[in-house]
Amino acid sequence: MRLSRRTTGSVFVGGALALTLGALAYPTMLGVQNTATSSSRVIANTRYGPLTEADRDFVVKVRSAGLWEHPLGLLAMQRGTTPEMKEAGKHLVAGHARLDATCRRIAPELGITLPNQATPQQQQFVATVDGSTGKQFDTTAVNIMRVTHGQIFPVIANIRATTRNTMVRQLADQANDTVLDHITVLEKTGLVNFDQANFQQTSPPKLPKDQLTPPPPQPGAPVVALTEPPGLDVNTTSPTPSPTVG
Repeated sequence: MRLSRRTTGSVFVGGALALTLGALAYPTMLGVQNTATSSSRVIANTRYGPLTEADRDFVVKVRSAGLWEHPLGLLAMQRGTTPEMKEAGKHLVAGHARLDATCRRIAPELGITLPNQATPQQQQFVATVDGSTGKQFDTTAVNIMRVTHGQIFPVIANIRATTRNTMVRQLADQANDTVLDHITVLEKTGLVNFDQANFQQTSPPKLPKDQLTPPPPQPGAPVVALTEPPGLDVNTTSPTPSPTVG
């Protein structure tokens, strides 16, 4: 039985979203690894206030997100098929570059070690989008990003409400504004599947055991640089390696 292009596209997007949501359910895939059971445990007393495990992991997650969402934004700018898609890409690039700059500024002050490279799973997210073309590229990228941005809102709200560290609180404020901006421009593309996005915000599926370990990128897969293309002016910089501290 042959599948229509529309059906095939829906299956493709659904598979990409399943991979994304699976990674969100397992933070170690995103370069975040909790070392204790209590996220409220204070791990350092800084001049900006006590730092908990949740505070530290939040800073790491923000940095880690930019390592794959920034290059995805570059792809959207370069290959988006509509002005709205290209504009969404520009917002992704600019927003994550600013968040990254904040993370790199506060990490040494708080004694936090930041990741410098996207994980294999994160690279696979980008490769999934990069492997599509035309309108399917737009749809796949938009829906992956819309789900991930929607799911980060509760995390930001919880950190903002509970942290006693002023630097982490400021990062949460910035992240909240950035995520809201990104959701807005993604929705303006007209490609968001709200039924699917809303369902997966409340009922994220669990992956089978054989999918818990992310596969490495396939040999020959394109490498997405974390640099801005010529002529792009977002008044900010790309994510860059940060010193190892902590």
